[in-house]
Amino acid sequence: MLHTMSTTPEPTAARSADEVNEEIRALWFRSGGSLNAEQRLEYQRLVMEWAAASPKDTEAA
Repeated sequence: MLHTMSTTPEPTAARSADEVNEEIRALWFRSGGSLNAEQRLEYQRLVMEWAAASPKDTEAA
């Protein structure tokens, strides 16, 4: 029997911007304020997740 693997990621429960922000803060705290290469990648991923979860400003300034 041949098994196929999906190439699309499983949907994950979206987190709020506040939840992601807390994880970003914890990452910086754990790192002592200096991120190594692996931590920078994690930080970039978290910032993208945070931006996607942040409420959009619908009013023009």
